[in-house]
Amino acid sequence: MRILYIDTSSNYLYAGIVEDDKCIAEIKEKFGQSLSEMTLPRIANLFEQAKLNPKEINKIIVVNGPGSFTGIRIGITIAKVYAWSLKIPITTITSLEAMAISSDSDCVHVPMIDARRGYVYTAIYDKNYQILLSPIHIKLTDLENKLKTIEKFEVISNDFISIEPFPQKYTPNIIKIVNFYKNKKDINPHFVNPEYLKLTEAEEKHDS
Repeated sequence: MRILYIDTSSNYLYAGIVEDDKCIAEIKEKFGQSLSEMTLPRIANLFEQAKLNPKEINKIIVVNGPGSFTGIRIGITIAKVYAWSLKIPITTITSLEAMAISSDSDCVHVPMIDARRGYVYTAIYDKNYQILLSPIHIKLTDLENKLKTIEKFEVISNDFISIEPFPQKYTPNIIKIVNFYKNKKDINPHFVNPEYLKLTEAEEKHDS
């Protein structure tokens, strides 16, 4: 089974092709403002590295948020076009769950993304990656109060967030993420949508 994984929810492009528990091509690169320009060519390069035609992919797993609004749309659009045009099954995973699953620490996992203005996107997972707190947009001080009840936990983030313990840097374990989610129920590509967890700035201004 060959699975294409795509995550563009941050300034990084994390993508890979996993075949029978082996990652045969992957990219983990920071593109920043050029992410929209570089994602599709880099994914095309993955197929070249793996010596595969996109039609040979059996499933797509795409991160649908939270994170960068623009970044999330990039990855989802590419994944939906592949899935719909080539009739490939598709499913989603949150960026927070991907961060938690990539950790090998034997404790509670608290992935975290800076949402600015004193807020973060976060979730809490036990050592077996089961949800203790569903993905949420929350004030950092409120989250810290929730964490006081947890004896041992790790924070995972690529952002600078002022919290104790100091966040562990996130590096995706693409094989582990794919294996965890390869049997998740498929979704109609038309129903694959972003999970922003908050309104965009334009929507907030419109509602104010």
